[in-house]
Amino acid sequence: MKVFVGGSRRISRLNKFIREYADDIMKKGHTILIGDANGTDKSMQRYFAEKHYPNVIVFCAGNTYRNNLGNWEVRFIESGRANKDFAYYAAKDLEMCREADYGFMLWDGRSKGTLSNILNLLEGAKKVLVYFSPKRLPINLHSIRDLTHLIQKCDRESLAYFDKTLRINQRLTTNQGQLSLV
Repeated sequence: MKVFVGGSRRISRLNKFIREYADDIMKKGHTILIGDANGTDKSMQRYFAEKHYPNVIVFCAGNTYRNNLGNWEVRFIESGRANKDFAYYAAKDLEMCREADYGFMLWDGRSKGTLSNILNLLEGAKKVLVYFSPKRLPINLHSIRDLTHLIQKCDRESLAYFDKTLRINQRLTTNQGQLSLV
């Protein structure tokens, strides 16, 4: 099994639940697909490196990486974009979503990149365990409908931002979810 582990750049501390879930992934021998950003990616890389876990593949945008703390295999993903914007980095995330069997996301309720990854995994019929840091709550998502319930825990400003940048309302409605931004 391949697990896409990712999350918000604002999350850098791994609590007991997160460490225990990571331990379970390692105990099962799953391959970990992880990005190279600061925050969640770097913190999780550090944890896997401290445990000397070998089954990790680091995905990077372009031809250089920012973090590879365990000297693991690296996959360089070209986006075809000159600017290092959201779409530039999203290309590597999309590739991890495609390759993964399921996801483990640490989400602060504000990161559009993490939410985009959750959406892409669910749209690919892949389950996601989301650790929702504002409530310190692990939430299993099996479908877009489950995501609708999670999204409604966010503040109105964030919901409006997600709709503007990710077309969240359209994507949820298209996939039988329904979100009220009012």
